[in-house]
Amino acid sequence: MQRPQVSIVHDASDKHTERAARFLSESLSAKGMSVNLQDVATPDFQVIGTSDLIIFGSPTLFGTVSAAFKVFMESTQDFWYRQPWKDKLAAAFTVSPTTSGDKLTTLQTLALFASHHSMQWVSVGVLPRFINGEQTEGQNRFSSFLGVMLQSCDNEETCFHPGDLLTLELFANRIHEVVNNHQHITNK
Repeated sequence: MQRPQVSIVHDASDKHTERAARFLSESLSAKGMSVNLQDVATPDFQVIGTSDLIIFGSPTLFGTVSAAFKVFMESTQDFWYRQPWKDKLAAAFTVSPTTSGDKLTTLQTLALFASHHSMQWVSVGVLPRFINGEQTEGQNRFSSFLGVMLQSCDNEETCFHPGDLLTLELFANRIHEVVNNHQHITNK
């Protein structure tokens, strides 16, 4: 079986989204996956099209994807009608400095975009952590299941909550499992 190919298509102009994409890329690469980072400003659609899974990453700005990500989405209309991404796996993450910031709307936008391309959505698959009936600040502390939600520190370039980094790591495990299962099924 060949190494799974993953593209992380993200808005690299946002330093926090770029950092999350790199962290996820390193986690997936450590699991033997071939990962390419794609900036929405300069996407290589040929490379993206060869991927088994495409992960979309955008900051949440004013309750939705960034303007740069929206431009990327609209640029796919040139080939959308041919459906070259049909049945590819898709997933997403979003970052903002607040605990909510309407991140769910961003994830819904990304999932709907993937649906327009007839892609198969991969949910987070990471349960929040509870101890004695109380939710902790550990994994999936925002209880997000559609995609990963991360909170960045406003004043530091490299600041993420440890629970959010753990969630990204566990999400990488989930992606690895789903992609390998998908390849196994499609290669039968």
